[in-house]
Amino acid sequence: MNLMEYQGKELFKRAGIAVPRGEHAFTPDAVGTFIEENPGEWVVKAQVLMGGRGKAGKIKMASDAAQGRRVAEEILATPMPPNRQNPQGEPIKSLLVEEKLDIAKEAYCAVAIDRAARKPVFIVSRYGGMDIEEVSERHPESIEKFPVDTAIGYSPFIGRALAFAAQLDPGYRKQFPAIAGALYELFFRYGAKLVEINPLALTSDGRVIASDAKVELDDDALFKNPEFAQWHAVLPLDEDETLAAQAGVGIRNFRRFPGDVGTMANGAGLAMATMDAVSNAGGQIANFLDVGGGANAQRVRNCYELVVNNTGATVFFINIFGGITRGDEVARGVVEAMRETRSRKIPLVIRLTGTNEEEGRRILAQAGMTPVETMDEGASEAVRLAAEMRG
Repeated sequence: MNLMEYQGKELFKRAGIAVPRGEHAFTPDAVGTFIEENPGEWVVKAQVLMGGRGKAGKIKMASDAAQGRRVAEEILATPMPPNRQNPQGEPIKSLLVEEKLDIAKEAYCAVAIDRAARKPVFIVSRYGGMDIEEVSERHPESIEKFPVDTAIGYSPFIGRALAFAAQLDPGYRKQFPAIAGALYELFFRYGAKLVEINPLALTSDGRVIASDAKVELDDDALFKNPEFAQWHAVLPLDEDETLAAQAGVGIRNFRRFPGDVGTMANGAGLAMATMDAVSNAGGQIANFLDVGGGANAQRVRNCYELVVNNTGATVFFINIFGGITRGDEVARGVVEAMRETRSRKIPLVIRLTGTNEEEGRRILAQAGMTPVETMDEGASEAVRLAAEMRG
């Protein structure tokens, strides 16, 4: 679940990170009224999940209420244009009105997951206000990283060391350790995959303020914070993302394609490899589906019905690696899901490997199903069955 800027800044405020004064608004009149009641220089920003708002003309300045209403109307009049993040563009349904900061310096700070090190990692650069990918290309020497041992946690010395190593302006150094600590606490408190401040602004009067906010939450951790359900409801989801949310999988864990071989795997990498295996066997993919870390009966049933009811799949290839997800648990989930579902029945091809795989295959065999042992074998069988179904 990716948050919009105003939502991310709400979490920043809770964590004690300074953000600009502002107001979330839905109409030009609301923008005008707020500026009228709070005279000054303001910035009006489109609230979307896409980047590139400034280049698209969706961030504008306003000095008075009339100008605020006018620029709000201009921003809301057209959607965000397509870019590499979203080829379809994105409608704009709300705005963030914020005080215009007198910025002296801009830096970058984030906490993300280092999958190779299996640790959260701080990423800091003295260059802010541009994509970190661009910074990596143009100023790779400016990026400093620090993986944190979760058994020990964060200590202020980490923030101080990062500030000096990244050569942040001296104006940052006193406040940066506390900001980094708050980001780290937020990262774990809300089950985030990424928390990013870009830019982290140093103002002319010495304040350090999060001028922007990017927060990506792990969908599997949303149950810890029921309040996010309300935030989730206002996010601009497309049809596939809406279907995924209704099925209880991550909104980016499901995508439809025009083929007839449905697929499900646990893990995005395995799901993509499964799609490749089907393609290599001469088949056409009906969907991408990552079931995530758990595959109990209800989730398997939800995923089966998601694919069967919303794609052109005539056969369903389930490919599970039993690490965290046990093979026998998946097998019981498949058997129970097929018994309880009211959706149309299509042939299943099931490959289980890893933890308790033999018990899982035994359960499937007792239920009259025929499991396979390898991914390529499963892909070939699924393609063969799909060809038979086409007649």
